[in-house]
Amino acid sequence: MQNATEQPNTIRSYYEGLANGVFRAIACKSCGRYTFPPTGCCEHCGSWNVEPAELSGEATLLFATHNITPACHPRFEKIAPYVYGHLQLKEGPIVQAIVVGVKATPQDLRELFERGPVPAKAETLQMDDLPVLAFRVTG
Repeated sequence: MQNATEQPNTIRSYYEGLANGVFRAIACKSCGRYTFPPTGCCEHCGSWNVEPAELSGEATLLFATHNITPACHPRFEKIAPYVYGHLQLKEGPIVQAIVVGVKATPQDLRELFERGPVPAKAETLQMDDLPVLAFRVTG
């Protein structure tokens, strides 16, 4: 295990990657699974034997809903109301993220629900203060 002062800044690396359209996680050398967003240890087996990994950005949208209440943070006021969902990344982890390209209306959400799980691709929303992970339905 690395000394804590020698470990790379995982959060900074994540946001720097996101700003450049690179989606970073960690891959566990002990169990082979991915942790996303990246942390200092494996969320599956607890091992500290991890290494940075880039994700494909490919996912399957499993569930989507909308945010019709006030945005949960001022940074999201410009895009509210918006759709967010649960997505399973190609590499395995399930994440929650904003879904772009779908209107936050009951009709559009029903149409998306009836299509079932649909493919999606990660992209970055450049907000005023930091980049935010989002996904766009591709199929």
